[in-house]
Amino acid sequence: MNSKMILMFAGCLLLANGCTFVPKKTAEEKSYEPAEPIVVNVPRKDNGAIYQPGMRVSLFENPTASRVGDILTIQLEEQTSASASSSTNSAKDQQVDMPGPELAGDQVTQNGKPILQNNLGANRQFNGQGDSEMSSSFEGTLSVTVHKVLANGNLVVRGQKILLLNQSDEYIRFMGIVRPQDVEPDNTVSSHRVADVRVAYSGEGFIASANSMGPLARFFQGPTWPY
Repeated sequence: MNSKMILMFAGCLLLANGCTFVPKKTAEEKSYEPAEPIVVNVPRKDNGAIYQPGMRVSLFENPTASRVGDILTIQLEEQTSASASSSTNSAKDQQVDMPGPELAGDQVTQNGKPILQNNLGANRQFNGQGDSEMSSSFEGTLSVTVHKVLANGNLVVRGQKILLLNQSDEYIRFMGIVRPQDVEPDNTVSSHRVADVRVAYSGEGFIASANSMGPLARFFQGPTWPY
């Protein structure tokens, strides 16, 4: 087998590996995966009682989420609006006259012109104005799972929704802390009543790449560009 055949065979192997390559999930993506329920093994006690400590009594149980792995539906009702404006004006004028000294009643001159007479002047002016306005709206529903139950009974919830579209992947991620008292009987809670909320909506693929600025353009538009 000559060298050309070896190179062609190696190229085919690289192409085959590239087609079957599956990118590994990042730590952030893994953190939004559903939490596994905690299994509690209750030791059997033959004391004749119907109810034993640690047993689940589903007949009288509240159907809302309360344990790790339970599902909770978040009603996304996020609306924010903010605006700010500022204006600054400053001006300063300064004038200094220094007449020349006189000797024997006459000014010191050279070729008929005073040479020790001075006049200084300065003028500064600054005008600045800035306006900023922001508004956002996010509505919908997203089901999440309970990842942790805090000591005070509050629930740490996380979840994501991934949409695999044509040439683009869209995902919605949610994280926050929910009070059990704020959960409605239908196992839903408004995002207004969730603390430490973090909502992320983004995408990956050709469509997202087309809407992002290239590295060279970011350099010219960034703070490191001196002009």
